Amino acid sequence: MSELLIYINGDCVPRSEARVSVYDHGFLYGDGVFESIKAYNGRVFKLKEHVDRLYDSAKAIAMDIYLTKDEMTEVILETLRKNNLKDAYVRLVVSRGIGDLGLDPRKCEKPNIIVIAQGWGAMYGNRYEAGIIGVSVCVRRNAPDVLSPNIKSLNYLNNILAKIEANEKGGDEAIFLDQNGFVCEGSADNIFVVKNGKVYTPLTISNLKGITRATVIEVLDQMGYETIEANLGLFDLYTADEIFVTGTLAEMAPLIKVDGRLIGDGKPGPIAKKLARGLKEVTANSGTPIYS
Repeated sequence: MSELLIYINGDCVPRSEARVSVYDHGFLYGDGVFESIKAYNGRVFKLKEHVDRLYDSAKAIAMDIYLTKDEMTEVILETLRKNNLKDAYVRLVVSRGIGDLGLDPRKCEKPNIIVIAQGWGAMYGNRYEAGIIGVSVCVRRNAPDVLSPNIKSLNYLNNILAKIEANEKGGDEAIFLDQNGFVCEGSADNIFVVKNGKVYTPLTISNLKGITRATVIEVLDQMGYETIEANLGLFDLYTADEIFVTGTLAEMAPLIKVDGRLIGDGKPGPIAKKLARGLKEVTANSGTPIYS
């Protein structure tokens, strides 16, 4: 089997030869942005939306990307083509670039652009039909006035600390609260709650503006369910009829237990099941063609 090719600043090199400098501020300080993207059956799902969000994140940290959005789109597609991939996970990374050991980003002359494309299985394995377990964690989500969760930055230590705590507590996914005790999101997923036939999700001021989240809201609307954005607490999770999380890698996964409390009857609920079918149909029949 041939070695994966990684795109780095205009060149595609074998995985074993892919390198960045130890002076790259992405490595030294987590100074950069990224996107996680999925391709299904030869089509890249929501590619424009992912590229747009990448450039929004870059603008938020005052980093200029030297490629246009159209050029970046073609880089992603070409990386998939060179690796002969139809179903894949794409990690797009733009770091601040090589600087010195100081913090000043002005010392970094040019960003590094890296695209990794490879095959990827289901994030939660065979747990989708049975459901996964969520646990609330002591680690609080970054406050918007500290480091906006809307920026998909390379600084993911907040998320990793939450994941470590979830692992220690035996959970599949962490549930972040903010400093006021409101539910934010998972360590890598957005959260939806169903109660009495209504669907709720936290406001995005304290969590990532998820692209799968937006897609799920569209699918729910087509199913006849309005999604209400609101502040939610742990009480709302413990007493929910259904809970599910969404994300590029997670896609849509039902939560059947949170902090030891069974959600509903402890099985994936009817809305989650119907939504899973609807989301699968959307990902299978839309997206930017890789091979035109």
